[in-house]
Amino acid sequence: MLQSVKGLVAELRARPRWLISTAVVAVAVGVAVAAFALGSGSKKPAAAAPAPHAATPPVKPKPKPQAVRPRAITCPLTGVPARAVRGRPALLVKIGNEPGPARPQSGLNEADVVYDTPAEGFIMRYMAVYQCSDASRIGPLRSVRWVDYHLAPQFGTPILAFAGGIDPNVQAVATMPGIAGANVLAGQQSAGYRTSDRLPPDNLYSSTTALYGLYPQRVQPPNPVFRFSRALPAGAAALASAELRFSGGTDVVWQWSPATHSWLHTYAGSPDVDVLTQQPVSATNVVVQVVSYSIGPYIESTGGSGDVQSETTGTGGGYLMRDGLYLPVVWHRAGVNGAMTLTDARGRPVALAPGRTWIELMTTTQAANGIHFTP
Repeated sequence: MLQSVKGLVAELRARPRWLISTAVVAVAVGVAVAAFALGSGSKKPAAAAPAPHAATPPVKPKPKPQAVRPRAITCPLTGVPARAVRGRPALLVKIGNEPGPARPQSGLNEADVVYDTPAEGFIMRYMAVYQCSDASRIGPLRSVRWVDYHLAPQFGTPILAFAGGIDPNVQAVATMPGIAGANVLAGQQSAGYRTSDRLPPDNLYSSTTALYGLYPQRVQPPNPVFRFSRALPAGAAALASAELRFSGGTDVVWQWSPATHSWLHTYAGSPDVDVLTQQPVSATNVVVQVVSYSIGPYIESTGGSGDVQSETTGTGGGYLMRDGLYLPVVWHRAGVNGAMTLTDARGRPVALAPGRTWIELMTTTQAANGIHFTP
């Protein structure tokens, strides 16, 4: 290519001057173009540097949703975990306990609470309280007593089921606000039935389904009436058994069973059995509540005496039995609408273990020489 350029210059020298000037310019341009072509070869022009970008802020991870722990639900009268609080009131049922034909009873092990109360002649009768569990057979049903409707108001708006009674007691229940009185002998006969394997009056039975069915509009559960804790009370002592001497034929012994972790109920050394389940009658807690009393003005039955009216309000002494231990306690109840609380000798609150509770009402006369503990 260089030789071609030299020849072109020689040719221009032979031409006029003005032609030479124009040609020189053209040659110069051609040389520049050629030089650019030789220098660049096949190389591509360098890419322009990218414009700087602002720093991208780090992406914060979304917080994981916190697991919501469901609120613990417990049966209000036992403190035992439940799937749900049943939308129904406490159901209180009077059950006979005379020596002989009234025993063995049905439905005691399905109750949340059982009251063992003195009647005329200091013969004991039961008032079983249901709310969290059902019993397909309860009985034998017996008459209402003064102490029953003085215990009932602490359960809010309960149903009190019974088999008749003297007019003053039946009328008192009918006029008490909040209490639904279910007299299975008069007015609510549809909830009861007679069995053929026992003689009247100890053959009248019912069930939780039948008794709750009388009052479908009552759906308010009771408030707790006891304080529960799994912690053992301070100062409690070991106890193997407790004998409670009420009267002839109704004395009981509560025997601690390590195997079942419960107190087993016996009469004169014979195990008590719930006919409904064919299991020993048992309790998680036994509270011995020593009470003052008076004899009522009305004769309950021909040839009998007045009813024992146990005073369950105020304050008094007693014992708590739980977890194979016992502890002297002081009970307090401000009025018929209030629940009973327990304290120890130093005034500290005492709690029950979660589970079924039996309240043994003992009059001061019975308790004077009728409580015997075996360590």
